Amino acid sequence: MHEIRIDRSKPLSAEPHLGHNRYHPDIEPVLEVGEGEEVVIETRDAVDGQITPKTTEEDFAAFEVGAVHPLTGPVAVKGAEPGDALEIEFLDIVPQATAFSAILPGLGFLRDIMTERFLVHWTLSDGWATSPQIPGVRIPGAPFMGISGVAPSAEKLKEWTEREQRLADRGGAVAPPRLQGAVPQGACGLQGLRTQPPRENGGNFDVKQLTKGSKLVLPVFVPGALFSTGDGHFAQGDGEVSVTAVEMGATVAVRFKLYKGLAASRRFTAPVFSHDRYFADPEIAVPRRFLGVMGMPITEDGENDGENLTLACRNAVLNMLELLQERGFSREQAYVICSVAVDLRISNVVDVPNYVVSALLPEAIFDGD
Repeated sequence: MHEIRIDRSKPLSAEPHLGHNRYHPDIEPVLEVGEGEEVVIETRDAVDGQITPKTTEEDFAAFEVGAVHPLTGPVAVKGAEPGDALEIEFLDIVPQATAFSAILPGLGFLRDIMTERFLVHWTLSDGWATSPQIPGVRIPGAPFMGISGVAPSAEKLKEWTEREQRLADRGGAVAPPRLQGAVPQGACGLQGLRTQPPRENGGNFDVKQLTKGSKLVLPVFVPGALFSTGDGHFAQGDGEVSVTAVEMGATVAVRFKLYKGLAASRRFTAPVFSHDRYFADPEIAVPRRFLGVMGMPITEDGENDGENLTLACRNAVLNMLELLQERGFSREQAYVICSVAVDLRISNVVDVPNYVVSALLPEAIFDGD
């Protein structure tokens, strides 16, 4: 078993050899592992320790946005090559003892009307989150990693940076490149992609079904894939509307599997995921395996149409159609299956510009294999 241990009493900038908060193909891996080997990864919380149990709303003024989303990694997987698909199996996700949630002015789905600062400190114990800021409420734990991604290639780095700039030029909300707070510094920090939005390489999709036992499949863009993770959540509602979940540091155990050439053969690059427990009701976990695929507001010709949930829904359905066709169904059959059995879930509406809609397919509808 391989391990990446960090010192959470220090910010990522004090241990830059163990992580990063920008995506860039030239960031060196922390370790290299073989397919099927288990890796235990310690991660920091989403704001790099800037919010502690002693933090108050008044401290928000000193918040360094550029340090958001410290990721641990990357981990290189032997044999992974561009055009492959990398499966990440989440074997376990162990929370720290404390967490937070917040309303941060200028951020979130209702950022135009929810403008007052608010901070909630959670205690995590026995599978529940409780807080003196919200008395009489306890939140059941369902830990997952908000961010899991692989490195972009140099070509994708350029392509995605340019498309986000075009969206910014049209007045859309984006997180442009920013050196301040970046790890690493230098060219990788200045040119690296910010971690706020998810993209085709994965990233900050905040899909709460990616709990222990789930499997996530991402396209590989660079040799070794270069997988990183962070932004642990103890619990979250679909949408994550205030821009925070129950935010925590976490220790995650993962295992990798490669599908040679799969990404190159598919007609879409959206992340795919599965789990043996299908959440038909948000509060009742039914023991049925599901297969999911994500949709983001990216047009057919590769442009960002920021915050367009309708387009994200459309792409989630189109990607599910492609998955079903890979299983041998006609396009018409697949469309009817989507209509009668597939659940669309708004996974997040805050990670501008790429909101995420997930399409969940319960595999119990199929006979046999």
